[in-house]
Amino acid sequence: MTDFSSPATSADALATPAQSIPDWSPETLAVRAGQTRSQFNEHAEALYLTSSFVFESAAQAAARFSGAEAGMVYARFTNPTVSMMQTRLAALEGAEACVATASGMAAIMSTVMALMSAGGHIVSSRSIFGATQQLFSTIFSRFGIETTYIDSSDPAVFAAAIQSNTRILFLETPSNPLTEVLDIAALAAVAHARGVLLVVDNCFCSPALQQPLKLGADIVIHSATKYLDGQGRVLGGAVCGPKALVDEVFKFLRTAGPTISPFNAWIILKGMETLSLRMHQQSANALSLAHWLEQQPEVARVFYPGLPSHPQHALAMRQQATGGAIVAFEVHGGREAAWRVVDHCRLLSITANLGDTKTTITHPASTTHGRISPEARAASGIKEGLLRVAVGLESPLDLQSDIARGLKG
Repeated sequence: MTDFSSPATSADALATPAQSIPDWSPETLAVRAGQTRSQFNEHAEALYLTSSFVFESAAQAAARFSGAEAGMVYARFTNPTVSMMQTRLAALEGAEACVATASGMAAIMSTVMALMSAGGHIVSSRSIFGATQQLFSTIFSRFGIETTYIDSSDPAVFAAAIQSNTRILFLETPSNPLTEVLDIAALAAVAHARGVLLVVDNCFCSPALQQPLKLGADIVIHSATKYLDGQGRVLGGAVCGPKALVDEVFKFLRTAGPTISPFNAWIILKGMETLSLRMHQQSANALSLAHWLEQQPEVARVFYPGLPSHPQHALAMRQQATGGAIVAFEVHGGREAAWRVVDHCRLLSITANLGDTKTTITHPASTTHGRISPEARAASGIKEGLLRVAVGLESPLDLQSDIARGLKG
């Protein structure tokens, strides 16, 4: 039987050490990395549905709980299926270690709670997911962790905001929903010059299109719910980075319990097998849709990093493999016109989720960013006429036809 053992007091309990992963290409890693087999020698990765693991003696149980002996202990923080998922994602991101969480928001929460304390300070781009803003501004602030939001892509502006108590510089790139692209390498240099950690939410690109750690980031965050699963089936999150930092996140997860279920980990593990194929085709479809949207008189502006009109197009093409699969566009006529587009859709799914093989559409001002204040939305550039489309695998011509119905009224 394969030995899944590893210290239960470390993130290694949930991932194969990075140095043991073969030097395969990303496409091969997505299919093979992290796979371990039981005594039955199964071909597909096994799903281990158990809450606990049996010990051979009281002494072994004590040794496992203390970490003196390697091995599985309890599924809140050790599980073979979760281990395989984490090893695969770490390999794709080029990370030493990875710890999986119950959702993307749980990954952000766990990272901040593990690496910060009361009196700490975060510098964050203003262009982030609405729930992340809520977490920073209304939850962490109650525990003495304050956040300064930056409305610029200029690294010098981020540098000026760093204080003596700043611990984390937080980014989404591309951002949700306006696809703002930030220079990871430049901001890593800014952060490291002041002893600050650079944390990058890589949800929109996934490791198939972008690897922030190779550009200097310290930690990569994922909502595995999105492209890593790819078919809108389960929730999950992950934190990837150096072993020393991920171990701290693992210690928080072991005690607080924002844990991914083995079933969800298994679904995401299998989803990663097709990640590169999906991301590149969805990106091609998104580029086609973005070009078409730019030609429509009812559309005031299109936000897509793959378009030359995008303000950070050159940067995006340097640090991303493609423009990604998210297209945002603003229609003339504000909320009324935007809702008309949404309500006329017959093919696109009206839902705020993204990363699915099925194309989705949402009105950010009233959904994903509806809980933040109107002032905060305005500061983030999220207008009432803005729509976000997460492009899937359907024909771009069919997507155009569906959206055109609402644009023409």
